[in-house]
Amino acid sequence: MARLGRYFLPDQPLHVIQRGNNRQPIFFCEGDYLRLHGWLAEAAAAHDCAVHAYVLMTNHLHLLVTPGNQKSLPCTMQALGRRAAPLPRGRRRKPSDDPGPNLL
Repeated sequence: MARLGRYFLPDQPLHVIQRGNNRQPIFFCEGDYLRLHGWLAEAAAAHDCAVHAYVLMTNHLHLLVTPGNQKSLPCTMQALGRRAAPLPRGRRRKPSDDPGPNLL
């Protein structure tokens, strides 16, 4: 079942929290924080999203943003995720390496 769409109220600041997968760390060194800071600035400017405040923690980030239109925040977060997701973090497992609880 599809999830319900978000409500959009013009000119209302929003508190956004983005966590790492299973609350794992998403920042490992000073350079990671600096890269994300730059990517956030680029994405927010490109998609008309005003960032008022942010906090970058080791395993998540908080943003206080005011989107300029209904698509601003989703497009900003999508652009940010596309840049941050490919960062290599050690060895990537193939699905066959970890069968998990659902393998019969």
